[in-house]
Amino acid sequence: MFLGVNDVPRDEPGRVFVLCNEAIVRAAIEADVKVVSAYPGSPTTEILDTFSSVAPKFDYRMEISVNEKVALETCAGASMAGLRSMTSMKSVGLNVASDAFYSLSYTGVIGGMVIVVADDPTAHSSQSEQDGRYFAMSSYIPMIEPSDPQEAMSMVKSAFELSERHGVPVIIRTTTRVSHQSGMADFGKIERKSFAKLAWDHHPGRFVTVAETARTFKLALLERTRKMEEEFDKSPLNIIKETGSDFGIITSGAGYNYAVDACSILGLTPSILKLGTTYPIPRKLIAGFLKRLKTVVIVEELSPYLELHVESIAREANPTIAIHGKRNGIFSEAFEYNTNIVVDGIATTFGVQKTINYSAILDKAKELKNGLPNRYPTFCPGCPHRASLYALRQALKGVKHVVATDIGCYSLSILEPVNYGDTLLCMGACIGVASGIQYAVNEKVVAIIGDSTFYHAGIPGLINAVHHGDDFTLIILDNEVTAMTGQQPNPGSDVGAGGRPSKPMILENVIGGLGLEDITIVDPYDLKNAVVAMKDALTRKGPNVIISRRACALHSDRQKRRKGEVIRSNEVAKEICKKPYTCIRNFDCPAISINDNDRKAEISEELCDRCDVCAKICPFASIHLREVE
Repeated sequence: MFLGVNDVPRDEPGRVFVLCNEAIVRAAIEADVKVVSAYPGSPTTEILDTFSSVAPKFDYRMEISVNEKVALETCAGASMAGLRSMTSMKSVGLNVASDAFYSLSYTGVIGGMVIVVADDPTAHSSQSEQDGRYFAMSSYIPMIEPSDPQEAMSMVKSAFELSERHGVPVIIRTTTRVSHQSGMADFGKIERKSFAKLAWDHHPGRFVTVAETARTFKLALLERTRKMEEEFDKSPLNIIKETGSDFGIITSGAGYNYAVDACSILGLTPSILKLGTTYPIPRKLIAGFLKRLKTVVIVEELSPYLELHVESIAREANPTIAIHGKRNGIFSEAFEYNTNIVVDGIATTFGVQKTINYSAILDKAKELKNGLPNRYPTFCPGCPHRASLYALRQALKGVKHVVATDIGCYSLSILEPVNYGDTLLCMGACIGVASGIQYAVNEKVVAIIGDSTFYHAGIPGLINAVHHGDDFTLIILDNEVTAMTGQQPNPGSDVGAGGRPSKPMILENVIGGLGLEDITIVDPYDLKNAVVAMKDALTRKGPNVIISRRACALHSDRQKRRKGEVIRSNEVAKEICKKPYTCIRNFDCPAISINDNDRKAEISEELCDRCDVCAKICPFASIHLREVE
């Protein structure tokens, strides 16, 4: 048995304990994928990272794209030519790619194309609990849902074949608990053909959707969907576990795992229909399953997507069946499920006695938490964003202002203890929002965005602001990488996927090319000068830009370790410290705490990476470089 990402490129078949996202990559490699393009976004980031880490061992072409739209379009072009391609993104990433996505359903593809889309119930790392299943239904693009790594392996391979058989991209839909689930999977033998470019088959209008061709494409995709529904009615990706009970469960994805566990706990043996193909819905299969039942429970997270389809099918198949799910209040449309929630829902439906009182356990847990301090997500020790925000707030002291912020590590500023920021919508939105706010308020308007997010979706907003002469200051936090998702390279980096050299964009040159000349560059670690420069820039009429440039602390430390450099740390001179707690109250670095004995500040040697900002704000100069023993 093999373990983990290092075994993804292994040639020999075998049972592997693997993350589901890694299983998706392995399956694509076994399916001879030739072009991969993606933008990082949890819970799919490990797909991109795994493809990137093993890229030197294979001949596929890979890009870490500027955003999801470009990633999807890159894969579309490759598959239009006849190569197999894969892209991955989180649910809100498909919003960005949706323009190309809907048109691609019309034009179709030649080479197999798989789009991995992960929903994020409970919004662990997203700004909404978007249900991506409706993208499939509204676009007429087929969708398949695995529940575990083994199913991910088989379904990805099936998706490539389905894509080529019907000439359409196929969605592999996961959720956070499926993407990040580890389990056993059977790796097959890797048998890949050498990468070779193809001759373009010139057929005018073949991939052009406009006017009459669009109408022709629509009729063709409707017929394609009808044929796929017939195929899905007989697909082995849908599994019925028949027990003869008149009580049944219909479920898919992570819901299946919860339902099986819940029934085991309750001692119930219902018939279960596990749907692996969730668009187009296999109506005949579902109808046949419903005919034998008196009661069916629908276990699905987020919207009542399956439930509404089941209700529609039941009107003819079994009008008297009792359908339980979200619409009668058994389950909620909010947040992700777990076994406890599904146990409660099924037990309530059938009046079954629960063997475990989960509510009492949760109440006890809440009671035990009383008195414990809240631990909010926070910036890493040495994070330049902490210093940038500190400098910004010093520069704006006494100035009434509004802050439109964006998606990235700096989003943490909205949480305690910083509590700084007024709006946050989606990737790149802060610039357009700031343009609107400056029309409506008297206060100084500031927008904050990261370098990766700026390249992803911020440039059009800045073009608009420059063109209209909008009065606000844009602060771009340039830390060299896409830090929040794991330090992946972005267009400002000099390397791309797999460590391949890439041409870095020079941020100030890009901005200057838009016709904006008022650009200020600061180093947030050089705190005094950064505050002075920011204060000066913020007094000028916008649009203008402040670039706060310093490498991500985690990325920088990682690079230093690879080079064998020693990472030094600071310490507090206890004889000088007068306990003003400026370093804790105003800077909130997790490397700094209060000693229980003398109640003075102390700095963790293991966490501190000596950004030195705390030393610069200490009013008694009590922080200095730690002596090497």
